[in-house]
Amino acid sequence: MTPSNADELTRAALQRLDGAADPRFARIMQSLIEHLHAFIREVDLQPDEWMAGIEFLTAVGQACDDKRQEFILLSDTLGASMMVVMLDQLRAAARAGRNGEALPATETTEATVQGPYYWDGAPELPLGADIAPGVRGEPAFYSGRVSDTRGEPLANALLDIWSGDGEGVYDMQVEGAGMAARARIRTDAEGRYWFWSIKPSYYPVPVDGPVGRMLDGMGRHPNRPGHIHMKVAAEGHVPVTTHLFVAGSPYIDSDAVFGVRPSLVVDFEAHAPGRAPDGRALEQPYWSAHYDFHLQPATANTLP
Repeated sequence: MTPSNADELTRAALQRLDGAADPRFARIMQSLIEHLHAFIREVDLQPDEWMAGIEFLTAVGQACDDKRQEFILLSDTLGASMMVVMLDQLRAAARAGRNGEALPATETTEATVQGPYYWDGAPELPLGADIAPGVRGEPAFYSGRVSDTRGEPLANALLDIWSGDGEGVYDMQVEGAGMAARARIRTDAEGRYWFWSIKPSYYPVPVDGPVGRMLDGMGRHPNRPGHIHMKVAAEGHVPVTTHLFVAGSPYIDSDAVFGVRPSLVVDFEAHAPGRAPDGRALEQPYWSAHYDFHLQPATANTLP
């Protein structure tokens, strides 16, 4: 088929999918082509604008390296990452409902975006460890419990934890720096966890690249509220990637990546110098935050 107008061009592009071996891939590409062609027509895209878009995506790719993922940042700031996260949890709940599973006594901990600063291979440290020695910021004691949705504690659950420093700077952003404010910690026999780090600060996402220029052009601020990242996993349960957000942090209501969920906003309690909850004596003020995680059992009904 040789297209002679815009409608025929779209139909021709879709017909080229007839030989696709993977039905799911074909479905995704069909929708992408339909929406892309509709977008071009809706905004009456000009040739120079089309080229600017190609140059923008090229620059996004060129900004990526082994520690910086500009494409994740682009996805995050457009709300695409959070949309995928939300729909994934909704699908799991719908599957459970269709199969007649009993409603959980406690809701599963809500997920949010992973962000561009995850670094695989953080050291595994013992319970109670300070995961941010020498990192600038105010000390904070974190504690809580990991359980299933019935409240049964999950022993040996793994928490993969990372955050920026007290000014919101991540180790990956510092040239030549090793891992800092990162660790993996396992729960005890009663599902409890506790560790020391710093109270996270709000910070801007990187604005020195193409995504930063995009945000500026959109008239948007680039800031994220203070938060600490956690991936929580336990054998036989669906893992969750989430944050704990600092209640009252600037930008808590306008996160640049749309990641805040009310259930993940946590009060940080201020303490004077003295004996900490784990018995440690501190000569400086510190903060504490408590949060309990709830994981959904990984049955056949929760699988994609």
